[in-house]
Amino acid sequence: MDSIDIGIYVSIGLLVMVVLGMRVAFAAAMAGLVGLVWVFWAKKGYDPSQFMWAMTVATKTAGQVPHSKVASQALSLIPTFILIGYLAYYAGLTKALFEAAKRWIAWVPGGLAVATVFATAGFAAVSGASVATSAVFARIAIPEMLENGYNKKFAAGVVAAAGTLASLIPPSAILVIYAIIVEQDVGKLLLAGFIPGAFSALVYTIIIVGIALVWKKVGPPITGFTWRERFESLPPALPIVAVVVIIIFFVYNPFGDAWGTPTEGGAIGAFIVFLMALWRGMRWPELKDALLETAKLTVMIFSIIWGVLIYVRFLGFADLPGAFADWISSLEMAPMLILICILLAYAVLGMFMDAIGMLLLTLPVVYPAVMALNGGEFVSAADSSFGMSGPMCAIWFGILVVKMAEFCLITPPIGLNCFVVAGVRDDLTVQDVFQGVAPFFVADAITIALLVAFPSIVLWLPSLAS
Repeated sequence: MDSIDIGIYVSIGLLVMVVLGMRVAFAAAMAGLVGLVWVFWAKKGYDPSQFMWAMTVATKTAGQVPHSKVASQALSLIPTFILIGYLAYYAGLTKALFEAAKRWIAWVPGGLAVATVFATAGFAAVSGASVATSAVFARIAIPEMLENGYNKKFAAGVVAAAGTLASLIPPSAILVIYAIIVEQDVGKLLLAGFIPGAFSALVYTIIIVGIALVWKKVGPPITGFTWRERFESLPPALPIVAVVVIIIFFVYNPFGDAWGTPTEGGAIGAFIVFLMALWRGMRWPELKDALLETAKLTVMIFSIIWGVLIYVRFLGFADLPGAFADWISSLEMAPMLILICILLAYAVLGMFMDAIGMLLLTLPVVYPAVMALNGGEFVSAADSSFGMSGPMCAIWFGILVVKMAEFCLITPPIGLNCFVVAGVRDDLTVQDVFQGVAPFFVADAITIALLVAFPSIVLWLPSLAS
């Protein structure tokens, strides 16, 4: 049995463990360690006397992964971005953002739902965690919508779907993880997420207004706010805007050189929100809760990364990514059709796995295949299959798979955002939330189709930073 066969059998075993309910971090680490032992022992002809040698080498190889990979400076972005979100929530900045959006937008059909989408997009620009975003707005937006006569399922669906925007709009933890796995520039990937994220919010808005026009009792408009009340709502929301501007200028300064690295931008953004939180009355209990929630979510993400990277190390020894890339390139199909099939496979896989685990497990194999379809990592735009250079293709594909990860956050049976919203609200069941997000499946499908058809939506901003 050669190393490719070993890679296939171990990967099948990993998928079985995940489907049976084992945590991705533990399943991936176990599969990676077993695979390493198998590969090393196979090289010795399965000599019984060499089994302990294979075990020792595999253990040492796997043991080097957590520190060597997670010590990357780019990963320090994740806890700072998550901390910004929790500090903003405990400082009351998210409620101020929602109040401003409500006073300015609630007059349109489905106005409170539209305000929720825009407020969530604003909060997503200072928080990299979709789950946290959904939990925050389930507490803030759903009560407001229910008090104003909104359909319960519709309100829950809006919050669950809008929470996914945090996966795409920078700062995004998933985009950072993608950049680390495929070894691409974090700043350009974060920059690439702005327009697609705003575009996704716009498509959600169109769907909401359309539903509210057809079924008027689902989301009635809210009127009565004076211009004075609208302008008075803006100053409390300005700290969120200030943090967004700072992060943008640290990632990409349109007027000159960038101010620093994305890591530094995240740290300064967290410090500014911390000062604003103190000024708005946050005390030790709220700060402790923000720090604990940040630590919990960070540890969960890093644990998944540790486990999956052990599996990735095994894949390298088994040479499975290279073999899969060669097989994909040999298919007698149009490259774009193959790419669409890959995205559809992500949609199916996301029904059974969480977003971060799904990307970490698949990217080491799928990413080289997509790059091979385009002509290689260093191909020029003129010689490529998708009409873009290798680095631009890496950014474009990154946004596509992260958007697919967003889609998977609301698809049954694992849609994590739906479970979070139902968990926060005692008056909602998971089935209620899944029914409420159904229209947003269509919205996400439209968005993904347009991002595939018009790559310039993704690549315009990163091309300016080149």
